Amino acid sequence: MDAMLETVRTLGERFGFNLVAAVPVERYDAAVTEPYRASAIDPRARSIVVIANGGGALWGALKRHAAAHPGWLDREHPLDDFTRATVESEIAPAVRKSGARCSIVFPFMNGRATLNFMQLGKAAGLAGPSIVGVMVHPRFGPWIAFRAALLVDCALDEPGEASGFDPCPSCSTRSCIAACPASAVAFPSGWDIPRCLAHRVEAEAECGARCHARAACVLGPEHRYPDDEIAYHQRRALAAMRPWYEKNLAPKAR
Repeated sequence: MDAMLETVRTLGERFGFNLVAAVPVERYDAAVTEPYRASAIDPRARSIVVIANGGGALWGALKRHAAAHPGWLDREHPLDDFTRATVESEIAPAVRKSGARCSIVFPFMNGRATLNFMQLGKAAGLAGPSIVGVMVHPRFGPWIAFRAALLVDCALDEPGEASGFDPCPSCSTRSCIAACPASAVAFPSGWDIPRCLAHRVEAEAECGARCHARAACVLGPEHRYPDDEIAYHQRRALAAMRPWYEKNLAPKAR
């Protein structure tokens, strides 16, 4: 099974998925509420292989793919579609060829059972918490994302380099706090979601191209996403925020 995990890492690197770790189902399930338990999705799964990316490697792979497939970037969700296509056609078949049975779970499975990927990344040692609302990695800082999980029927326990990583309490700079124009980041309380969302929607231009707090993090600045990737994620985040803002925070007409 170690060879299988190495195969996932080797294939993942080709497509920009450069962070891979594995965690027993029991350890992850113990950290989440029942709706997000892996055992509820696949009762036969014994381990979870987490597939993530750090830095701009995945974005570069997407752009190469798009260059070879005209019109790909015109899709509604080009990055998610690239992730799905790669995992389903390249990585999962290699896992099954090794003799393991696997189910695939993505964080963008709207309306279907999924996992708590932030807790999963922590349990797998791929990231730790931060006060800016995103998970952070010792090398890549806040420039990481969890893209897929493979629920496999074999025993694996190979955590990443971020096991127990919790950098914010010992950070002497906390430059993220001063960088946030909405004053939505504080220590130790962390990310003030309603304040952030209200500012993002009401003063869109100020945070439209980037999250200033995330960009100011002292961890991994050399791995910061390319500007066009940051703008891509910011646009989609804002689109997701608007309905919640309108329902919960928007001033009511009298």
